[in-house]
Amino acid sequence: MHDDRTLIEARLKRVLDERIRPAVYPESVPLDVAVWNAPGEPVPVAEGLAATPEPTEVGAAWGAPWATSWFRVTGTVPEAWAGKTVEAVLDLGFDENMPGFQCEGLVYRPDGTPVKGLNPRNQWVRIAAPAAGGEDVQLHVEAASNPVILDYHPFLPTQLGDKETAGGEPQYKLARMDLAVFDETVWQLVIDLEVLGELMHELPEDSGRRYAVVRAVGRALDAVDLQDVNGSAAAARAELEGVLSTPAEPSAHRISAVGHAHIDSAWLWPLRETVRKVARTTSNMTALIEDEPDFVFAMSQAQQWAWVKEHRPEVWAKVKKAVAEGRFVPAGGMWVESDTNMPGSEAMARQFVHGKRFFLDEFGIENDEAWLPDTFGFAAGLPQIIKAAGSKWLLTQKISWSQTNRFPHHTFNWEGIDGTRIFTHFPPVDTYNCSMKGSEIAHAAKNFKDKGVARHSLAPTGWGDGGGGTTREMIAKAGRLRDLEGSATVEWETPAAFFEKAEAEYPNAPVWVGELYLELHRATLTSQAGTKQGNRRSEHLLREAELWAATAAVRSPAFAYPYEDLDRIWKTVLLHQFHDILPGSSIAWVHREARATYAKVAEELNGIIDAAQRALAGEGGTDTLVFNSTPHTRDGVPAGGARPAAIDGQSAIASRADGGYVLENGLLRVEIDARGLVVSAYDVVADRETVAPGQAANLPQIHADFPNMWDAWDVDEFYRNTVTDLTEADEVAPGQDGASVRVVRSFGASRLTQVLSLTPGSPRLDIDTEVDWHETEKFLKLAFPLDVHAERYASETQFGHFYRATHTNTSWEAAKFEACNHRFVHVEEPGWGVALVTDSTYGHDVTRTVRASDSGTTTTVRASLLRAPRFPDPETDQGVHRFRHALVPGAGIGDAVREGYRINLPERRLTGGGEVAPLVSVDDDAVVVTAVKLADDGSGDVVVRFHESRGGRAKATLTAGFPVGSVEVTDLLERPLADAGAPERAGDAVTLKLRPFELVTLRLTRA
Repeated sequence: MHDDRTLIEARLKRVLDERIRPAVYPESVPLDVAVWNAPGEPVPVAEGLAATPEPTEVGAAWGAPWATSWFRVTGTVPEAWAGKTVEAVLDLGFDENMPGFQCEGLVYRPDGTPVKGLNPRNQWVRIAAPAAGGEDVQLHVEAASNPVILDYHPFLPTQLGDKETAGGEPQYKLARMDLAVFDETVWQLVIDLEVLGELMHELPEDSGRRYAVVRAVGRALDAVDLQDVNGSAAAARAELEGVLSTPAEPSAHRISAVGHAHIDSAWLWPLRETVRKVARTTSNMTALIEDEPDFVFAMSQAQQWAWVKEHRPEVWAKVKKAVAEGRFVPAGGMWVESDTNMPGSEAMARQFVHGKRFFLDEFGIENDEAWLPDTFGFAAGLPQIIKAAGSKWLLTQKISWSQTNRFPHHTFNWEGIDGTRIFTHFPPVDTYNCSMKGSEIAHAAKNFKDKGVARHSLAPTGWGDGGGGTTREMIAKAGRLRDLEGSATVEWETPAAFFEKAEAEYPNAPVWVGELYLELHRATLTSQAGTKQGNRRSEHLLREAELWAATAAVRSPAFAYPYEDLDRIWKTVLLHQFHDILPGSSIAWVHREARATYAKVAEELNGIIDAAQRALAGEGGTDTLVFNSTPHTRDGVPAGGARPAAIDGQSAIASRADGGYVLENGLLRVEIDARGLVVSAYDVVADRETVAPGQAANLPQIHADFPNMWDAWDVDEFYRNTVTDLTEADEVAPGQDGASVRVVRSFGASRLTQVLSLTPGSPRLDIDTEVDWHETEKFLKLAFPLDVHAERYASETQFGHFYRATHTNTSWEAAKFEACNHRFVHVEEPGWGVALVTDSTYGHDVTRTVRASDSGTTTTVRASLLRAPRFPDPETDQGVHRFRHALVPGAGIGDAVREGYRINLPERRLTGGGEVAPLVSVDDDAVVVTAVKLADDGSGDVVVRFHESRGGRAKATLTAGFPVGSVEVTDLLERPLADAGAPERAGDAVTLKLRPFELVTLRLTRA
């Protein structure tokens, strides 16, 4: 037989496009349309429904950027359609290639009942099946004219990303507003032919199955009467029954389909629009659940559930019903799908505390899985946080985006810094927006790296990013793929059902140790410095607020612990750790609002801290009390206590003979040359120079920064090919205090001012930097070439630190040319090290070179300060920024931990009547307390969280500054751990032995 395969494939495409798909709606009549444009921000549903609209028509332009238009469509079902299925087809001007990135709508009945959402891949509304002739139809559409930010030519700068700059030009034209007859038989034929056509392309060209499908498709097309598709569709479907009923091979890969709508809590739209996106999507999904008995939908991000509850109670009622039926599944157990690199220890823990508690309180459901399909890499401290929250599984897809190396597993055990292992799955379908295309299903089966020992994978199925979710077409395709020869099998399942099967079949899954580094989107560690500084400051203010409020509540009965305020503020901070807000990859509107929100958070938390400290300091007295919020004794003030500080030593400044200045405090001598650069940082105690020979530290460097794509997200390795050292100084002079050095530099259109100083009694060079930044597509770094021979370095992560190589022996190491730290980066030779600590920056790089002069090794640490991408925010980071860093020669890991806390938690001074003893104290500096608070349940119990911070063993005694009744080891949600055993007690003291980086939460009742 001649090979006419390509002829039939081409025929299938044309007949589907030009004859069969148009016949799904064989008859239609126009609806009458009227519109009311809401002024300003979105209005309540009742107001939109009550407004008086003006007549409009198909073809009319509508929708200024970010505006809301309320459309009313009315009509009558023709008498001739009685007994037929009738739908409204409402096309607001959609581009079908942009689900989630365009205008959208939510359809209501006149009484305000939500019906379903509208988006580019979901334009229909069922009116009746069967219809009654003469029936009147009235629907209202709350339509959001969200502008297209990421267009076909992506990453072009645009002013559309903020309502303040977007203008008022209409964005869309109404395309179709009809009542139409829906021909179910033709629609089913479309699905049949799409499934088989897509399967054909994935089968081997020489396989019998492929030719069986080709021949069946050819016969079906022969059966289609092109002048009467609706009358011949049933006959065409009959020709396909045989090939659609042939079962899959017993060894076929098995896919658990999970209904999904990845909804970025903010990205190319503001937070307020996400509230509506969630309402549209959940309306669609609850409607699908009612129509499709096998369908299961999972939604993560407790914040989004809370938005539905608060803003759309009528939708919430449908969601609760579907949850009770086990069909609408809370997933992930986190407040939002957060970034996991930059959130601090407590913040990462609270993501799970608040997320899991919401689902427990609302539905009694405990999440066993973390669900983070789109997060930009995963910190090495995360596994023990997942476990400490009572969860045991992780799902993500994003690592498949890595540019350089292919991750070797799809199902594996991920081991964190403390040894905790979490069963982890990367869906081999390589998308969190699976649409059940044959190419996607075939890719999942072919791509799965654990063949032969495992056969299950998961496919998150539905349009995402901007929401939309699963469609009836996806469900219909999945039904045909349930057991189809030549394809993986597909079954709708909950995430938990998938993980239970996957873990049972793969008990000895391979182990990956350390961070899950995404070899992409590295610049998210630096973009939008204001957002990142707001996050860091908020985290530490929350620590202070909880510590001092708990101390005051226990010591002063008149002081009321602000449970509700702290809960609300934590949720605000957690929301802004979403993986497009904290990473700096959202539109200008999002970051403008974030900066304002952080300012309000700081004001409110400072008020709580001040009130608590005043309650503790008491009236009267003349002593200046220093409140120490760090976890270590500071200038004689105990951790978590207050007393007058005792500072030993002093610092001095002198001129250098050849220009510049010398700073000295008996522990550290720093020489700053006439260029304002640090040419020596001499550790007096160790008799050791810090700065590499012939080099200068505190060196600002600027690079061209124009990545190949994803401007706010990416920095490509070639950025290093060009660098300008900013060595010219406008001014190098003593600072106003007479004990510091002030350096001013001008470059481009920008200005950099630094103040360098030594703290008396501390071997630490403090560097305060102010940048008035007006560059475009540039990357600013601060370099410290150190005379240290180190093959690896440590950077702080959640509840510990993680080591990375300084060399590039392999492609895996070379790919980590920009990485994340929290408060410190530390490099070390045996017996001597150097720390660079920071109050607000996260991105950094560390490189090593060997000097020709003496064959010594220079290890250069560079802190990333600022970028200037133009997409999606064309004005990213323009303006004034302030950073604090400190260089700490002679530092061990313990010193790095301590100095990192000191720079982030400045002391507070208050006049009071007496010292404040710590509410709890720990006798081992290696054990760091990250939280002291009252229990979330309002019982008044004191909760203390701490961890071993240096990577070694520790035996520590925690002593309470109040009478203790009972002591329990708990999980992050403050629930007793049954297998933890009773801790060793002696009165109000508890002694524990900790493994390296072990995290412990204690709950102490007050006697």
